[in-house]
Amino acid sequence: MNPILETLSILGTSLVAGLVGSMLGLGGGIIIVPALTLLFGHDFRTAVAASAVAIIATSTGATVAYLRDHITNTRIAMFLEIGSTLGALSGAFIAGYMPTRFLFLLFALLMAYSAYSMFRARKTELPDGVVPDRLSQRLRLSGSYYDKALGRTVTYQATGTLPGLFLMCVSGALAGLLGVGGGAFKVPAMDMVMRLPIKVSTATSNFMIGVTAAASASVYFVRGDVEPLVAGPVALGVLGGAMLGSRLMVKLKGSTLRLLFIPLLVYVAFQMAWKGVTS
Repeated sequence: MNPILETLSILGTSLVAGLVGSMLGLGGGIIIVPALTLLFGHDFRTAVAASAVAIIATSTGATVAYLRDHITNTRIAMFLEIGSTLGALSGAFIAGYMPTRFLFLLFALLMAYSAYSMFRARKTELPDGVVPDRLSQRLRLSGSYYDKALGRTVTYQATGTLPGLFLMCVSGALAGLLGVGGGAFKVPAMDMVMRLPIKVSTATSNFMIGVTAAASASVYFVRGDVEPLVAGPVALGVLGGAMLGSRLMVKLKGSTLRLLFIPLLVYVAFQMAWKGVTS
């Protein structure tokens, strides 16, 4: 492929990845890595390194808008990052005792269940009847934001604090073990276990994955896996898509976001199940 045409194609693909990633709280790696390896023939390590850069760009582009609109809850994000960090650190330890095939299949089952749970709640706009637990009240894991789609201020309170923290730990471990972004697991955990509004879940996930990706990207850079001619167009495209996606997300209803999220969960579940069967 002509180098200029390839660069423009990567830029366009990254634009779509940033758009989807910012709207659904994902890093965009679910699109970037397969595209760079399968469509453009780049090495897997180069693709993963570019994906890490893309996640930072997605998080930066989307988080600025979500913080301005007070949708991102930084207090909840910092609390849950404790679980994600511990999970990432324990991932290497777990890998020595559990077969890879089992981990793939377990992840597939969890994603399939998350997709089913989201499908059942597809018509739910905001969580109702939420009773905050004691830890949530003590840590003040609550907030409010103005929902442009509903035309009113939404006030919310987290619950299921310890189960949510545990799932973040699992998310961090699986992300490190399987090489996938944790956003596909973080958003359902905050949405269904901690009973946060879906918009808060996606916005907070965008903030969290940026913090995690910043550390991993530095490792890839030191190893020399970051190729400027690949990571550059990816970062620019993802950043533009993320800024556009963050503007679109605030105008959508929560039920619409769930409908957009379900196919991605099904795709991730199928991908992990296929790897579990063939590995």
